[in-house]
Amino acid sequence: MILLIAMSDASLQPAPEQVPAYRVERSSVHGNGVFARRDIVPGERVVEYAGREITWEEAQIRAEVQGGPHNHTFFFSLANGNVIDGGDHGNEARFINHSCEPNCEAIEEENGTIFIYALHDIKQDEELSYSYPLIYEGRHTAAIKREFACRCGALKCSGTMLAPKPRKRNPKPKAKPQPFADLVPAAATVQIPQPVAAG
Repeated sequence: MILLIAMSDASLQPAPEQVPAYRVERSSVHGNGVFARRDIVPGERVVEYAGREITWEEAQIRAEVQGGPHNHTFFFSLANGNVIDGGDHGNEARFINHSCEPNCEAIEEENGTIFIYALHDIKQDEELSYSYPLIYEGRHTAAIKREFACRCGALKCSGTMLAPKPRKRNPKPKAKPQPFADLVPAAATVQIPQPVAAG
């Protein structure tokens, strides 16, 4: 005896938690972007930022081979000083665009893997973003600033994807040593109340 079970199309759909959280498509912000395929809840781990781990020196060489600095980079700095190159064995996470008001954040786990987490509710079809100020060690010329202009459209957009360069602090002039006598507080003058004569 053969038993046939009729299945509706709905029964063939994966459960919501099995539906991938994102898809890649063209973005109005920049090139490709990553968009929510379904609603995403705050704190949800959306995707791992995958790629080959390389040294900073190797990343510099790769950037040079690609023609120097450009505003389309897949390098992600790690706490150990190395870099994940999302363009080398990477995944769709490399297409998540920068925003000055992001809906996601990147967190490095203890083992050096990077995961993208939702900061707040993200509705289906909303573009995923996180803040990744880019480290550019060269001079921040007007041309470089144009090359790395931010197009996120946020109300508080900084206008650039470049991380601010550390400011060089002018050393404070050394204070002239004071003589020891000037450092010791002067004795306080004690006033003893005088008796008031009656009458």
